[in-house]
Amino acid sequence: MNSLSELAPWLTVMVVLIGCSGFFSASEAALFYLRPAQRRRLRTGTASERMASRLLDDPDRLLSAVLFWNLVVNIAYFAVSSVCALKIENELDLGEGVVFGFALVSLLAIIFFSEMLPKSFAVSVPAFVTRLIAFPLSLMVRLADPIMPTLRGTMLVSKRLLCPRFAVEPYMEVADLERAIQISGQDPSLIKEEQTVLQNIVQLSDIRIDEWMRPRSQFRLFHPPVQLTDLRGSVPPSGYVLVTEPGSDEIEKALRLDSLYAGPPDSIDSLAVPVVYLPWRATVADALEQMRQLGREVTAVVNEYGETIGILSIEDVLETVFTIDPSRSKRLLDLNPIHKIDAGRWAVAGMMSLKRLSRYFHVEIPPSRSVTIAGVLQEVTQKLAEPGDTCRWGPFQFKVIEVRQPEMVLVELRYLNDAEEATG
Repeated sequence: MNSLSELAPWLTVMVVLIGCSGFFSASEAALFYLRPAQRRRLRTGTASERMASRLLDDPDRLLSAVLFWNLVVNIAYFAVSSVCALKIENELDLGEGVVFGFALVSLLAIIFFSEMLPKSFAVSVPAFVTRLIAFPLSLMVRLADPIMPTLRGTMLVSKRLLCPRFAVEPYMEVADLERAIQISGQDPSLIKEEQTVLQNIVQLSDIRIDEWMRPRSQFRLFHPPVQLTDLRGSVPPSGYVLVTEPGSDEIEKALRLDSLYAGPPDSIDSLAVPVVYLPWRATVADALEQMRQLGREVTAVVNEYGETIGILSIEDVLETVFTIDPSRSKRLLDLNPIHKIDAGRWAVAGMMSLKRLSRYFHVEIPPSRSVTIAGVLQEVTQKLAEPGDTCRWGPFQFKVIEVRQPEMVLVELRYLNDAEEATG
């Protein structure tokens, strides 16, 4: 009986170690199972959620720390289990069968209670588990920081020795999408909308960011500190609170308003996330890749002087992909880009892109530094558009009907045939 009582402390330690191992297993599963939308909400949530978000900002550090502590706990568990097995064999003299049974039960217990059960629970309610484990896990990650250089150095040396030519394979190439488009045309099970989405994805690399951005006149800027009262009870046109750098009109951070669900503080700019900066000649595909890699939602478009001339949000990109016939003027101004007035005349939005104009009329257009009809008008007339302005450009004749803002220009377009071009 005394010998059995001597095992009690060791068995208690084993139970505690199983709990610790289960904690780290659940933490790993919950944090890395979070969906992108859930990760975004962490940034503006409670204190524990914001702490979890900061841990996910450096996933290599987080994963290395979790695996290190889990390994330490498992080694300690099997060491204590071995001590108990020796005591059963030498002091209780219950035979090798009991020792083998105890070792098997110990192994199954740690597999089930520290791996299978906690991970299954964590992936079923990852947001709930994340809130619970954020504070203790953050402390354990900090405790592991002193050995992080050693762990990363060992990993780097191992990679170079064992897999010197290892390269990360891209998840998908553009050629894969093009192949999917070809297959979609042959397989009737894929509906037309799916084929259109694939084509839109491929076209992202052909659309320049300044062709699809929201120009500066179409969004509001807020200088820090930003209070809820500064919104004046209305949502900004872009859907984001765009916070400038102190003492500047250049955008530094952005906060999506529909993410404020957990009682924001008075200064909501503290919850904003830095934006991505890209030059105006970059493509929408470049912007999407940068936002995806950095976990950002807004790209600030800058000109050659480093000045912000517009923004592109993740919603703008998604609309480009999932809309059958995406239109910048429809998205920003709720204005149809083009509609026919009568024979030979159309009403077009000044924001309509020249590429779209070329596709609509199936004609080659003259080369131009501009990307929109409004830009061509300004380029040809050498001034800002005013009602009544007219100009000829390639096979088209433009007449300005209405000007509300520099970007909100309504133009009457005439498509000239060869005879009209010759006599004009």
